Parts: sequence; structure tokens; C-alpha cells
Amino acid sequence: MSDEEAVALALKEKAFFGHIVLRYEDKLLRYIRRLGIHNEEDQKDVLQNIFIKVFRNLQGFDSSLSFSSWIYRIAHNEAISHYRKASVRPEGHLVGESDDILALISGGEASAEQKFDARVSAELVNKALKQLPQKYKDPLILRFFEHKEYEEISDILQIPPGTVGTLIHRGKHELKKLLEQHSEHI
Repeated sequence: MSDEEAVALALKEKAFFGHIVLRYEDKLLRYIRRLGIHNEEDQKDVLQNIFIKVFRNLQGFDSSLSFSSWIYRIAHNEAISHYRKASVRPEGHLVGESDDILALISGGEASAEQKFDARVSAELVNKALKQLPQKYKDPLILRFFEHKEYEEISDILQIPPGTVGTLIHRGKHELKKLLEQHSEHI
């Protein structure tokens, strides 16, 4: 069943909303964890708030748009609201798939770069991501950890697709510099 079919069914019969929750619960939980919400209770609260907002606003969803982008935008905004309410900085990101981020910065360069990439661990990637400005973190996480396309990232962050490309390019460059700095301390 496609997202659009699930939404249509949920609009007709509220019990079908459970299918949407089941489909997106793990994905959104992983996403908000990567945005820096590590406390399990906070994660549950934010996730619950996301689904409450989705349920309340499902009637207003424009079916000509991507449901995935729409729900991720709600998740992103809810995570930001959580930070504002808690008046704390994000704790950082859980990076389990460091190979994705390493592949993005290595770009098929010299073997010295490949050796560098082999030494970088998920812990170093975490440290580097924590130091990146938020404007670079969000697009990088969505692109390389959530595997979203530029158009979807544009919808989620509500910025033009060209800006997404620029932020990803600059973010990769900044992340690479930070990883090189951290690797010198190994």
C-alpha cells in the first residue's frame, strides 16, 4: 500500500491511521535521535507529538505532494520545538552508518584519503557532526542517513533545492575538515 493510499484510507476510517504509525514510527524515531534527542522519554514524547500533529492535520495534507516529505517536515519542526522548550542544545547525532558519511567525503580521492577514511570511526564522525553548524547538519543527516532526495530535503526544511545542494556541498567540506582535525589526535 502506498503512502497516498494509506492516507486516503485513514481519512475515511480513523483506524487505518495505525498503518501510517507503523510505517513511519521506526524511521521517525531514528531521525529524531540523529537530530540529537537521546533521552528515551523525550524521544517518545516527540514521536507522540509528531503523530498527534499528523493525525490532526491529515485532512489538510495535499495529496499532490510527497507524504514522506510532509511527515518529515513535521518531525523536524517538532524536534526544533523540543529544543526550544527544553532550552538546551542538541546532544549530537548517533552515527551508526559512518560508511555513508565516509563515502561522501572521500569522493574517490588519493589512497592517502582512503587510508584516512579507514581510520575514522563512528565516534569521530559523531564529534565532527556535533561541531557542524545546524544549517549543515540537517541537510547532511537527511541526505546521507535518511537517504532523502534534494527535492524532499527542500520540502522538509522549506528551503529552495539549490540551497539544499549548496548546504550539502559546504557541509561536506566542513565535515571533512573537522574529521581531518579529529584524526590528527588519533
